[in-house]
Amino acid sequence: MGDKTVEEIGGLKVGRYVIFDGKVCTIKDVQKSKPGKHGATKCRVEAVALIDGSKTVKVMPSSERVDVPIIEKKIAQVISIQDGKASVMDMESYETLELIVPEELKNEVKEGVQVVYWILMDEKIIKQIKS
Repeated sequence: MGDKTVEEIGGLKVGRYVIFDGKVCTIKDVQKSKPGKHGATKCRVEAVALIDGSKTVKVMPSSERVDVPIIEKKIAQVISIQDGKASVMDMESYETLELIVPEELKNEVKEGVQVVYWILMDEKIIKQIKS
């Protein structure tokens, strides 16, 4: 498992990242209910997984603690592309990696182009083209 920290669910904001069901997700919506006579404040968190795009909705007390990933962002140069995968070389360590090219970047990822990739837990994904 990759690097992560722990935070209270009540302190999370839209656009941040959280780990639900072992997947790194982007928070799309957070709704907080008012505390009742005998209960604590509840949070409804809607999140979308970064890797497969699956949607998750969780309702839990605002004081409950959840894992938050530590995302490492690195730059690499594309060496070759074959069958939807890009062979890239990290610009710091010069190690060679095989990364899946996301559908939205298929037309832009070409040989010789620099890309920004993220290390999320045990996954590595291309997020953008470096300009």
